[in-house]
Amino acid sequence: MTSTPKRALHHFSLSVNGSQYDVLAPPLMPLSEVLREKCGLRGLKHGCQQGGCGACSVQVDGQLVLACLLPVARAADKSIETIEGLADGEKLHPIQEAFVACYATQCGFCTAGMIMASKALLESNPAPSREEVLVALSGNACRCTGYLAIVEAVLAAAQAKSPELTKSSIAQKLTLKN
Repeated sequence: MTSTPKRALHHFSLSVNGSQYDVLAPPLMPLSEVLREKCGLRGLKHGCQQGGCGACSVQVDGQLVLACLLPVARAADKSIETIEGLADGEKLHPIQEAFVACYATQCGFCTAGMIMASKALLESNPAPSREEVLVALSGNACRCTGYLAIVEAVLAAAQAKSPELTKSSIAQKLTLKN
């Protein structure tokens, strides 16, 4: 009887949200699993684990990626940003504020991926149209909200000219639109 060979473990240095993590993992372990299980960052979710739901979306060197499809070996020595890296202490990122103000979350499972995809969109296109928001979020699945509130949150975040986005400023913008 032969035993199944163990996957070879390697040391990887990851820069996540400005902090350094040294992890021991198989090179082909998905980044999503490493971030959750080895780094303790539980904001991103294990959804379909096949790249179809977007719940594991993170930014690697400024590019939106599905962490379930990216082997940790390809993320080593790169800058990784997760949902945990957006807030500044207790102060939420403007996109997070917009999601709260627009009631764009329900169960919360897709929220981290939706926010990371929204951030990537607004960094590349600060004033997207509704259609551009829909296209940018098309890789993210939500089974609760029906997407309307999510799209409104992204548009509200884009319309807020000030970096000091508050719930009241978003609510006021939404009230003026209706």
